[in-house]
Amino acid sequence: MSKKLLLIGGGGHCKTVIEAVESRNDYEDIGIIDVSENVGKQILYCKIMGTDRELKQFFNKGFTDAFISLGSIGNPNKRLSLYKQIKSLGFCLPVISHLSANISQYASISEGSFAGKNVIINADTKIGKCVILNTGSIIEHDCGIGDFAHIAPGSIISGNVTIGKKTHIGAGSVIRQNTIIGDQTIIGIGSVVVNDIESHCVAFGNPCRKVDNN
Repeated sequence: MSKKLLLIGGGGHCKTVIEAVESRNDYEDIGIIDVSENVGKQILYCKIMGTDRELKQFFNKGFTDAFISLGSIGNPNKRLSLYKQIKSLGFCLPVISHLSANISQYASISEGSFAGKNVIINADTKIGKCVILNTGSIIEHDCGIGDFAHIAPGSIISGNVTIGKKTHIGAGSVIRQNTIIGDQTIIGIGSVVVNDIESHCVAFGNPCRKVDNN
């Protein structure tokens, strides 16, 4: 019996996930669910087979592994809702990483998280549930990345940094060592974070400063 994977969400991030899955050749059958108007279309070589109303049917057809391939730009609440839905139905959520990702054997990564092309995760770093570590991001030693956070492409997270749950680190940002960034905070593209940033805010710049609430 072929090993099957159901991807949930058919946008651009889904393409990145498909390439990562393909690089490791762990699954022989990949299906996608998305909104109803996209059913029957293809993303790369994978067909959009149905909607989230049919999740139980796909589980019964052997798609017992599911992965949230819906992207996140600052608000991961839809990803969180999908996580609760698929967990309640009994799906397993694998960790998916591109073959080019360099992950320390001393790092830990929780279910449903993603490491894209050329991601580096160093020793004693802990990655939470359903985290997106996007293309080329670097997570140095002793970091903690909270559940449903997104580290966008090219970001550099220095050693012993804590990033809270549902926080978004914009592409190309640099976070100084020993810094704490709170929960549900957005760090704008290209920011340089040299001091702690509170929860529930939007911050941007070099040096990075709070500009709004979130």
